[in-house]
This record gives sequence, structure tokens and C-alpha cells, in this order.
Amino acid sequence: MKMKKMGKKTLTLKLINSKKRELYTIAKHYDMTHPIVVACSQDLDRLLNQYEGIDQYKHVI
Repeated sequence: MKMKKMGKKTLTLKLINSKKRELYTIAKHYDMTHPIVVACSQDLDRLLNQYEGIDQYKHVI
């Protein structure tokens, strides 16, 4: 079970870093309020929330 969680955390971190790079690249070419930039930022927010939630309830029996 622990291996599965570690794998999920690692994968999520890779997705977060990839989305950060994508957001940085897009933001260089568009205004920060452009729908493309906002959508990418929201995707990153979802990934960050997912990452935070992976171990959130591990102490609950």
C-alpha cells in the first residue's frame, strides 16, 4: 500500500513540475488574465490540491 502512495506522490510531483513549466512558458506570451493562462493556472491548482490530499487522511483509521 505504501509503495502505491509513494508512486502516486511521485507521479503527481512530476505532473506539477511539468504544469509549472507549461504555465511559465504560456505566461511569457500572453497576459496573465488571458483565458489560456488562467486555465493552465487552474490545472496547476488542481494538481497541487491533489498532491496535498494524497496523505491528508493517512492518520485516520
